[in-house]
Amino acid sequence: MNTQYKILSLGTLQKKIAFLRKAGKRIVFTNGCFDLMHLGHISYLEKIKSSGDVVVVGLNSDTSIRRIKAKGRPIQPERARARVLAALACVDYVTIFSDATPYKVIKALQPDILVKGADWKNKAVVGEDIVKARGGKVRLVKYVDHFSTTHIIEKILKQCAA
Repeated sequence: MNTQYKILSLGTLQKKIAFLRKAGKRIVFTNGCFDLMHLGHISYLEKIKSSGDVVVVGLNSDTSIRRIKAKGRPIQPERARARVLAALACVDYVTIFSDATPYKVIKALQPDILVKGADWKNKAVVGEDIVKARGGKVRLVKYVDHFSTTHIIEKILKQCAA
């Protein structure tokens, strides 16, 4: 099954979300790089699905990742990462953004629930002000320990060097 229909520009997604909201659907938003998909990502996204009706993932573009991550990232190009995310049953839509943060995406979509990893506890979550201003909630989800793209890359490099 081709799932590319789930990868939308922000403008198209904004119209789709407005329609879904009128139908009474609760919109959940999260974002990230999702460079090398692993168990931690899958667990996180499955937990998010239980938060609402429609899960939207804001995906950092290649340009965005180059600004915020280590040299040599991303490993996979944005279109490949978007296709992998779109293939997951727990993800309804994916949109790619190029800014350092998803603030403009959150402002455009006005999600009901904003989800980030539990490592954001006691930190300001980007877009929290937008979501809370309209009566929405911010939810922090615990990660699966020892699963991160950075950890996987470090492990591979260490094993190759041995």
